[in-house]
Amino acid sequence: MPAAGAPPSIFDPATLGPVRLRNRIVKAATYEGMAPGGRPSPALLEHHRRLAAGGVGMTTVAYCAVSADGRTFGEQMSMHDGIVPELARLTDAVHAEGACVSLQLGHCGTFSKNVDVRGRGPLGPSRGLNTYGLVAGLPFARAMTASDIARAADDFGEAATRAARAGFDAVELHLGHGYLLSQFLCPTTNRRRDAYGGSLENRLRLPLAVVARVRDAVGSRLAVLAKTNLRDGFRGGLELDDAIGVARALETAGIDAIVLSGGFTSRTPFFLFRGARPLAEMIEVEKSRLQRLVLRIAGARVIREYPFEELFFLPLARQVRAAVRVPLVLLGGALSLANLERAMAEGFDYVAMGRALIADPDLVLRLQRGEVTRSRCISCNKCVAEMDRPGGVRCVL
Repeated sequence: MPAAGAPPSIFDPATLGPVRLRNRIVKAATYEGMAPGGRPSPALLEHHRRLAAGGVGMTTVAYCAVSADGRTFGEQMSMHDGIVPELARLTDAVHAEGACVSLQLGHCGTFSKNVDVRGRGPLGPSRGLNTYGLVAGLPFARAMTASDIARAADDFGEAATRAARAGFDAVELHLGHGYLLSQFLCPTTNRRRDAYGGSLENRLRLPLAVVARVRDAVGSRLAVLAKTNLRDGFRGGLELDDAIGVARALETAGIDAIVLSGGFTSRTPFFLFRGARPLAEMIEVEKSRLQRLVLRIAGARVIREYPFEELFFLPLARQVRAAVRVPLVLLGGALSLANLERAMAEGFDYVAMGRALIADPDLVLRLQRGEVTRSRCISCNKCVAEMDRPGGVRCVL
């Protein structure tokens, strides 16, 4: 639990593990769509440089797979020696603007339409259907063997080592949103009968091995964060009681901060976003004719819409805050200075902003100067579709 006394200002500097941030606002990891061929582009550099120049304490480069097989699709960036120099130019640009920069590391698990694994199929905790990969010829996912699991943990450690070489201040380990580590935590997708399935202790075994492997790899050079789900958002998914258990285990493992999120991309994608469901725009940017047809016929039934509320994860996150002392990052629906101040008053250490900063990359500076009190974001979620256009993510306003 947070220390007693007056809450800090959102604009106060803060220490995150070995890193000193100039304020407590983090740009959340949101897929940029700026890595053609899986390589960081000049557009990706400029995107994060603008966020740094706009005043964030730390920006997060999103969805870097720890291995080529861990990509959800071919245009996703995966970590290897060949991209370290390009990433180093990005981190240099962010540092020149006075901000810190984190790299989100993840593995898709069974949620894949990456044709490079065709013939082998994607790997996850248990065997099953891969509806996301149907149109790519990847209808089934295979269960990981013990050696596959060990290799995945090693891949996270090696990716973190490369992130340190590239000059990142932190890495964010993706334990949420229905990707590999989240699949291991979810009772529905993890049906294993060995030491990696069943109880929460067993389902945590791989995520905690990843944390340990990454910590061994980077030592005290980088802050290590974990993004976790408060709820998966569907019956049989991870619920709050287990989410609190995950947070306690991560705290014991020595994580520097936990980013509290929710939703399962393959089942409840807009549980994370809330607000409008831009089906027309999603159909327009979809490259597969078959997938466009599926979205037209069944999209409104399959992709559920959730009403938007400011600070929509706060009621769940508050219960995690009461259970642990580890620094927590509140995510979800922070649009205004009042939202940021409330998060501090509730005992959270940082606030992550996503769509608000896509709409207004300079929002933090303008809030601090008193020029505005809130973002112009209207939660239309059309930026979700823009991620798949050639230029990458942008606000349509």
